[in-house]
Amino acid sequence: MKKLLLKMYYIFLDFKNHYKVLRDKLISVIIKPPIVKTTDETLSKIINERCSVSRYGNGEFNIMFKGEQFFQEYDNDLSLRLIEIISSQSKNHIVCIPDVFSKIDKFTDRAQNFWKKYLILNRTKIYRKLNKKKVYYDAMVTRLYMDYKDKSKSDERFSKFKMIWDDREIILVEGEQSRLGAGNNLFNNAKSLKRILCPAENAFAKYEEILTAVKKYDTSKLILLALGPTATVLAYDLSRVGYQAVDIGNVDIEYEWFLKRTQVKTPVKHKYTGEVPNGTKVEKLHNPEYENEILAQIL
Repeated sequence: MKKLLLKMYYIFLDFKNHYKVLRDKLISVIIKPPIVKTTDETLSKIINERCSVSRYGNGEFNIMFKGEQFFQEYDNDLSLRLIEIISSQSKNHIVCIPDVFSKIDKFTDRAQNFWKKYLILNRTKIYRKLNKKKVYYDAMVTRLYMDYKDKSKSDERFSKFKMIWDDREIILVEGEQSRLGAGNNLFNNAKSLKRILCPAENAFAKYEEILTAVKKYDTSKLILLALGPTATVLAYDLSRVGYQAVDIGNVDIEYEWFLKRTQVKTPVKHKYTGEVPNGTKVEKLHNPEYENEILAQIL
């Protein structure tokens, strides 16, 4: 009897999975996917128009749907802000979502499998939150290396990405163990670089303190953000008071992998790397240059 029940359960699960796949395919045909500009178009937009950038990935989507991300617990206020911003319209601010809603053959098999599974479960929910009249840009603009089959454009795109801060005074708002640019030449072309360190996890709990800390500085500063879903909201709020604020997310880790020409995601010494095993066990960094860049710590 137990064997029969178990067999029936597996048949049910198989049917349920097939139903989800078929439903997603049907939705893909019936509902027009969002307009998402390419990675190169997104880079050109940011460089030429000096606009602010909020980015959405699976973590931000999860929080919108009352889930959580591995370094950000669910927060109702954060969820509501993410829902607000994803459909917002602003001349000096763009919203980026992953360019995965139609063709994904440019990605590696691993990345394709992830997005296929994710969209089967979440496509309908995502579509309900999007502004159908809005033009979106590519959230993968900060992931220029690892997930692409053809990596030949990575060098050119990283060089183009660096143009965002060329000869600019930067304030980098990041998790306390992120250490973007430390140990590599990512920001060597910037005029200056200062840092505001924030919690590596659950940064949104300190949102008002972080926002107030940034607003102490002149709007001529370029604000670069690497703070998970908190950065998505922060970029929007800062843009509304005159800053150019760009969520650059995972670009430094991608750059580290690119420099090593590794084909697999690996931990990066001295840097919080949440996508790999043991990547959140970060060694202390004793670097006078890095320490002198720190303006404030909100921990």
